[in-house]
Amino acid sequence: MDAILEFLKQTGFYGLFVGFLSNGGWQNLIMISISLILLYLAIKKQFEPLLLIGIAFGMLLTNLPGAGLYNQELWNEFMNASSENYHSYGYILANGGLLDYLYIGVKTCIYPCLIFVGIGAMTDFGPLISNPKSLLLGAAAQIGIFATFLGAKAMGFDGLESASIGIIGGADGPTAIFVTSKLASHLLGPIAVAAYSYMALVPVIQPPIMKLLTTKKERQIVMKPLRQVSKTEKIIFPIAVTIFVALLVPSAAPLVGCLMLGNLWKESGVAERLCKTAQNELMNIVTIFLGISVGATATAGTFLNTTRETVTIFGKSVELLRLPTIEIIVLGVVAFGVASACGVLFAKFMNLFTKNKINPLIGSAGVSAVPMAARVSQTVGQKENPTNFLLMHAMGPNVAGVIGSAIAAGALIAIFG
Repeated sequence: MDAILEFLKQTGFYGLFVGFLSNGGWQNLIMISISLILLYLAIKKQFEPLLLIGIAFGMLLTNLPGAGLYNQELWNEFMNASSENYHSYGYILANGGLLDYLYIGVKTCIYPCLIFVGIGAMTDFGPLISNPKSLLLGAAAQIGIFATFLGAKAMGFDGLESASIGIIGGADGPTAIFVTSKLASHLLGPIAVAAYSYMALVPVIQPPIMKLLTTKKERQIVMKPLRQVSKTEKIIFPIAVTIFVALLVPSAAPLVGCLMLGNLWKESGVAERLCKTAQNELMNIVTIFLGISVGATATAGTFLNTTRETVTIFGKSVELLRLPTIEIIVLGVVAFGVASACGVLFAKFMNLFTKNKINPLIGSAGVSAVPMAARVSQTVGQKENPTNFLLMHAMGPNVAGVIGSAIAAGALIAIFG
């Protein structure tokens, strides 16, 4: 009987029941419910399923009592400067679970950089090279990052947290993970979920903003065909960009360097085997590890964390209850909306000075959700003019947004890292 009782005490059911009675298990139940909702959205609604399934399942695993797959307390010691285990990966390897081991790849920023190798191998920078002005549209969309940074600061987040939240506006999941893992790893769960959720909601969020800020006549603008870009230009481009960005913002070199390496394999034409590996096997393997390990950080204690803050209203002190995760999700959609709007508005501004008019719809593609944002520009444009084809024009600011968000990430890390 004692052996049976001991066995029962070691089960997750016992841990969940005891935890619920001690006012802690209900948080695990909430997190398990959230993970099931995300799995539904990923599978049924196809919201970024390649990564969101892994994130949701990692969230499920980390909130099952007794599994011991991810141990937040180990990482708290890892980050505690007064601890003898400060920044000791050996301590993690000796005492951690499976997801702790996988999370090391996130903490060391290996996974986001390897993802960028795969993205580079699948990206055609031809539209950007053909129309260099589209680089400005990609840069304009990054205003959303810095506007949200200021908003997060105003709401009481510190500089490191605000920088991590702001990067959601770049609509680039790997970049958001790269920045957050360096600056505010305790927010990695909610920021990753927000970043990838909004990337999946591009077709829902962007069209109303695009239509609100443009006239029917502007949406019907037909742009001239892009010129043919030579192979030499495509080979020189990744090399030149790597040199320039690494010298300008060294902190962005890991992301941009990996992005351009993958692209150079593609455009050189002499490394087809490596290019295919980066596009397929490498990308798929890293996506699995990245998703499940990021999801593991969404523990009940961090994801459902609440804080109390005393503020003065009309001369009286009032205690407010803050929910950082909800605030991050709200700030994330604001970041994405501001980034999309800035791209559209800057395209309208450029039309004041250019002879060959730009269809403002392609400005919204300045966020780096490749190629979804470009497809949305194409879809909205064709509804106004069925003979208009904006996809390749929109790919210019779209890939420029990838470079722009990486540079913005490097700048934030340089300032706050």
